[in-house]
Amino acid sequence: MTEKEYNECVRLHADSLYRFVFKNTRNTEDARDIVQSSFEKMWAGKDSVKALTCKAFLFTVAYHEVIDLARRKKRKIEVDDSPRYVRGSDHKKLIEMAFSRLTELQRSLVLLKDWEGYSYEEISGIMGLNSSQVRVYLHRARMQLRKFLGSLENVI
Repeated sequence: MTEKEYNECVRLHADSLYRFVFKNTRNTEDARDIVQSSFEKMWAGKDSVKALTCKAFLFTVAYHEVIDLARRKKRKIEVDDSPRYVRGSDHKKLIEMAFSRLTELQRSLVLLKDWEGYSYEEISGIMGLNSSQVRVYLHRARMQLRKFLGSLENVI
């Protein structure tokens, strides 16, 4: 990878990588550190990273660093099992509550597929799972979100 290709990769993928990491860590500083570290690792391995696969490389590195961070912090989020009734502008809060109930793996899968638009094959490469596992785990995560959010009565 040349310096020009590296700069183009930064320009194209920095924002989406930050969004992915921030949604997983829910911490601005941690997200910035992980994005910076991911780009540093890509630059250090620029001889082995191809310009066509730089996005997958970045998301793979970032995903593994998010998991490492979670393990280091041993963060345990306790969330009330029953959905709360919210009104008006609290929809975002309800969705964040539902999202926080997912495991790191489930949250990453939902973000990669539904937010970033990756294909199942691309996600399997990033996450180190086979395509069938990605589909099953993603289905279970979506079912858990549906179960928590419940009917429209919980949202209105």
